[in-house]
Amino acid sequence: MVRKLETMTVSQAAIADQANSSVNLLPIAQRTRAAAQQLAPLPTEAKNRAIMAIADALEAHADKILAANAADCEAAIADQLAKPLYGRLKLDAVKLTGAITGVRDVAKLSDPVGAVQIHTELDAGLELQRISAPLGVLGVIFESRPDAVMQISSLAVKSGNGVILKGGKEAVRSCQALVVAIRAGLEQAGVNPDAVQLLTTREETRAMLALEDYLDLIIPRGSNAFVRFVQDNTRIPVLGHADGICHLYVDEAAEFAKAIKIAVDAKVGYPSACNAIETLLVHRAIAAEFLPAVAAALQREGVELRGDALTQSMLPSIIPATEDDWATEYSDLVLAIKVVDSLSAAITHINTFGSRHTDAIVTEDTAAAATFRSQVNAAGVYHNCSTRFADGFRYGFGAEVGISTQTMPPRGPVGLEGLVTYKYHLVGDGHIVATYAGAEAQPFTHQNLL
Repeated sequence: MVRKLETMTVSQAAIADQANSSVNLLPIAQRTRAAAQQLAPLPTEAKNRAIMAIADALEAHADKILAANAADCEAAIADQLAKPLYGRLKLDAVKLTGAITGVRDVAKLSDPVGAVQIHTELDAGLELQRISAPLGVLGVIFESRPDAVMQISSLAVKSGNGVILKGGKEAVRSCQALVVAIRAGLEQAGVNPDAVQLLTTREETRAMLALEDYLDLIIPRGSNAFVRFVQDNTRIPVLGHADGICHLYVDEAAEFAKAIKIAVDAKVGYPSACNAIETLLVHRAIAAEFLPAVAAALQREGVELRGDALTQSMLPSIIPATEDDWATEYSDLVLAIKVVDSLSAAITHINTFGSRHTDAIVTEDTAAAATFRSQVNAAGVYHNCSTRFADGFRYGFGAEVGISTQTMPPRGPVGLEGLVTYKYHLVGDGHIVATYAGAEAQPFTHQNLL
């Protein structure tokens, strides 16, 4: 995801610039809407051919894409781009190959459009169906992850939606090269390339938010401030996800070796990812023995540790944690540690400071794990595994447009099924409501036909 829907800093000056925007995106929006209407009724085979053609075009344009990304990375270094953002920006040959494989995987997924969810006979000859349908046009605003362009575009095509993409300025060259390839693939497959559009300037962000007659969903992938800005400045529905403040709780019944392995993976593997842990909670009963062991493993990987008073008493060399640390997404090799008195205290802490992204418990007590999973309010609640599994590809969705931390669905990694809605189809033969009203009303049969 929608991966976070991940960290992008938007200053007050930038917001003011957007507020003063006079950019006219109407022609682009109209073309995207028209292309989406052509894409929506395409059969599965045609959409799959288009997705495979996109993958082929990305391979054919690989040298240009990598060169564009190298130029973006060089400029980012000169501009002193934050380390986490630089890590997301960099697209080497291995990452590009993996992303193209992900595009092809989307073609293998079941088509989410046209599924009959309800089929009911209201009366003889009068049948109701609820059938899944594309949303229409998506507007996706993201930061420095150019691979998001490939994921989002392939998911949009498979779900029959048009998409207008807006990447961060640090990835402009990369995004342009990718979209050129994607549009070439669509054209090669006989699909209107206007189904995928790219915006490149800050002013266009605000202009896109005013397109309520042409866009059906906005997906902002950025900071809390940015997501709130988007929500406050558009009438278009917003699929919001901001911080990824994930927790790992090590219960008193945890197996130490297992817990240490999971903690290291969840923090060190990709610290700038939204599914990396930011806080480690440890039960008081095992803290004295467990904390030195896990701290040594994490510090060997270069992780800076910060702890509450109890943690410091057992790890005197670490940095004192403040109240702000519990609500901070570091997106770096920094981890806050807190000792808790009970499972209940761990759950309370997570529900107070977490971002409803992904939280995990390590324990051999299945009852404790069940309590944790039922009471923690998050899109992902895990037992004895790393929070880094919170990912559309790893879930088998092929790809994702982001990870949603809202309570209403779609929630968690948003793949194809999060990009469709449904329509009610009613087919009769001269039926009228008057037949079923009044003293002589004919009853409905309401027979399930599925």
